[in-house]
Amino acid sequence: MSLSHFDAEGQAHMVDVSDKAETDRTAVAEGAVVMRPETLAHVLAGTAKKGDVLGIARIAGIMAAKKTSDLIPLCHPLPISKVSLDLTPDEALPGVRITATVRTTGRTGVEMEALTAVSVAALTVYDMLKAVEKSMRIEGIRVMLKDGGKSGRYEAEA
Repeated sequence: MSLSHFDAEGQAHMVDVSDKAETDRTAVAEGAVVMRPETLAHVLAGTAKKGDVLGIARIAGIMAAKKTSDLIPLCHPLPISKVSLDLTPDEALPGVRITATVRTTGRTGVEMEALTAVSVAALTVYDMLKAVEKSMRIEGIRVMLKDGGKSGRYEAEA
């Protein structure tokens, strides 16, 4: 199998998707920010100094999905029809679990947009809480679901 972002000479290039069919495409990505229970308590109580951690991280993730092609050199700019982020505090982690769902109708998938949304939302959670805890970890960012296009459906194992 060859890598689609390299030409016959091994040079990086943007993949030509003009011959691909436009289909409905969906991607779901997940990740988590792991923190101490006392840091999570600030999220749950709404007492973080910078404000509403989950709300601001949700908006940051949405904005990031829309800017993916500006951040990742060989990504196509896409007409995104939906971006949603779920940020769920989890005391068992402890931390915040993040899931992004991105949809479009187009010639290429939105996995990178979903991954970017989760990544930037996680970075925003970190930024908003770093005064309380610098040892937080961003973990497990991955594609959970990809649907649409020639390669069809992919679902990650649980």
